[in-house]
Amino acid sequence: MTGRFSGRRVLVTGASRGIGAATAQRFAAEGADVAIVARTLEQHDHLAGSLNETAARLRDFGGRVAVVAADMTDEDARARIVPDAVEGLGGAIDVLVNNAAAAMYAPLRNFPLKRRRIVFEVNVHAPLDLAQAVLPAMVERGEGWIINLSSATARPVGGSTMAVYGASKAALNRITSGLALELSGTGVRVNTVEPRAAVMSEGATALIGDTVRADQIESMEEMVEAIVALADCPAELTGRTCVSLDLIDELQLTVHALDGTPPSSTPKGIRS
Repeated sequence: MTGRFSGRRVLVTGASRGIGAATAQRFAAEGADVAIVARTLEQHDHLAGSLNETAARLRDFGGRVAVVAADMTDEDARARIVPDAVEGLGGAIDVLVNNAAAAMYAPLRNFPLKRRRIVFEVNVHAPLDLAQAVLPAMVERGEGWIINLSSATARPVGGSTMAVYGASKAALNRITSGLALELSGTGVRVNTVEPRAAVMSEGATALIGDTVRADQIESMEEMVEAIVALADCPAELTGRTCVSLDLIDELQLTVHALDGTPPSSTPKGIRS
């Protein structure tokens, strides 16, 4: 455990499993107080992981942990996330990680409106709502970090079944750059980061299973390293759409384990 984020309060959405849970663990290991948000408090119907399980791992590091169960598709539920996190952590949020996402894939010719609305509620409206909620305190303090999790599908690649999800991530990228421009000079940094390759979280494993080759995968530790790098980056690093492994190379980062220690053999992931 290090003290890199000691005294910082971090809010991570989608933290019952996968990238969100791993990111929350890394922040806790680095000394942060962490608020975690997701729908699954106790147990998911199909996937491993829950908020309570993540919270138990975080508490092992000795920091303060706030658990906020909320449905990101519900604007009223979203409205209480930041107030509940602030109350649970005892102060304003320094770092917001918008990781929660709704991934639904279907041909466009019959993609249901209800599902389209869910995708955009979770992937676009929720991140902006939470950003708007944490920004007043960040601007008043003169610093803050907002990291939005994006996807390569934001670019027009792949089949049409990913178009709605990709469109939502393209919207998130555009909102990120616009918000960063709007906040220029305030000390608040706003960036997105996306994996270069597949990160085999519980959800990804259930969705794509054994269809991904080993050379198409990057480690969870690498993805988390890139996220953490954007959580204490300098003021000039803002408005970027970053790619995990490229950012690691650019900043010459050492990839650490989720407990904050440098592994004896750092995973290299995919390198071109």
